[in-house]
Amino acid sequence: MPRHPRPDPGPTDLTPELVALGVVVALGAIMMQLDMTMTNVATNTFLHDFHVPLTTIQWVGTGYLISMATVIPIGGWAMERFGARAVWTASLVMFMVGSALAGCAWSASSLIAFRAAQGLGGGLILPVAQAVLATAAGPERLPKAMAMFGVPALLGPVLGPVLGGWIVTDLSWRWIFFVNLPLCALALALSVRRIPAGRTGTSGRLDALGLALLSGGSVGLVFGFAEAGRGGSFTATRALAPLLAGVVLLLAFTLHSRFGRGVPVIDVRLLARRGFGSASAVMFLATTVMFGTMGLIPLYFQQVRGQSALHTGLLMIPFGIGMGVSLIAGSRLIERLGGRALAVGGLLAQIGANLALTRLDAATPYPLIGTLQVIGGLGIGTVLVPVMSASLAGLRPEEVPRASTAVRVFQQLGGSLGGALLFVVLQRHIGSHGARPDVAALAHAFGATFRWPAAIGGVTLLAALFLPAATRPQEAPPPAPAVAGRRG
Repeated sequence: MPRHPRPDPGPTDLTPELVALGVVVALGAIMMQLDMTMTNVATNTFLHDFHVPLTTIQWVGTGYLISMATVIPIGGWAMERFGARAVWTASLVMFMVGSALAGCAWSASSLIAFRAAQGLGGGLILPVAQAVLATAAGPERLPKAMAMFGVPALLGPVLGPVLGGWIVTDLSWRWIFFVNLPLCALALALSVRRIPAGRTGTSGRLDALGLALLSGGSVGLVFGFAEAGRGGSFTATRALAPLLAGVVLLLAFTLHSRFGRGVPVIDVRLLARRGFGSASAVMFLATTVMFGTMGLIPLYFQQVRGQSALHTGLLMIPFGIGMGVSLIAGSRLIERLGGRALAVGGLLAQIGANLALTRLDAATPYPLIGTLQVIGGLGIGTVLVPVMSASLAGLRPEEVPRASTAVRVFQQLGGSLGGALLFVVLQRHIGSHGARPDVAALAHAFGATFRWPAAIGGVTLLAALFLPAATRPQEAPPPAPAVAGRRG
């Protein structure tokens, strides 16, 4: 039979070249997401092997997050100065070296140090991946490209606990880090041909003061949130002092970015644009809800229902299924319904699922919990596609690197806040039932805590009403006229 030539892709269809690029950047992002979730599963094993208290082992995760918060702000400038491929390659190599060293750690202190080195590489992987994919996709294909980029956010939380539980149980915790090595090598090999080497825009001199203020503020907030989660309080000195310092530094950065000289690390004037500003707010709040609930549900399975880490990972699969379906369907529905309507529908589904979870008890049927996870996953995934698209739509190519860095900062802070906030609320509810609450009291505490993500979802819904309703990206505004010596 004669072979029929494949039709040319439409203006919104993903080209084979774009799909190949998406696979490469997704490989690096998936590797980082899996590493984060697998390491959490191994906490008890670290306690047993290194014979140190939980307050020490928690720095395995906190040090990693602080390192990421330190380097994320430099991503946009680095891509402009050295090119996306150079920054991507350096990030992968640093992450690979950190993984190898972490797998060879001989003490808790060495593991914490090597995880911090991992974070220096991991912090740049996601903003570079997002900027590269968004620039290559262009405005017409941006929604589908962002849906493809959302796959790592789906696979990490679902596969990470399962894979991590299996590795810790049947192999060794060291393989949680060694498994990154072949993945890094594959990503590096594929990057040579697929990641563009050219620079976008002119980087100018590095805004060292702005970098110090933004990185310092991000680190202060991330550290403060971590301390609040550990201590169960936002008002304790160990949490309140870094939180206040972080807020002050970020306010100083905002003033510096708006009125200072030179090119800022992140131009806060982008927030004045409706698409980027509203999408950034929704991204911060939605990430707070997503990471908060994704930390709360596994704790319920383990503390109330007595499930192991491996079984808990398996019980989280419905959430991933919901996200997967929404990411696939969202890129198509956004063309018909528009970004605002799609995000509002997703938030309504997420709010409904969290309200239903406030009724949790010690005997809630697993099929019901799984169904609510599917609905919640559908809701969160349906929000991610239009928000990620709206955050970068209408930007000039030279603005994308720093804009993607800003979005990643909001994601990092939102995720850190979500985990800390819900853990503090949970601790308060548990404490209200006495020193040794029974299983029924624990279940009631978890149910009461789910009122918070439902409420935050309501605030996110209000922010989503300001998202652009258009299904097609708007044109970028013309470049602002340059003013010598000052950004105006």
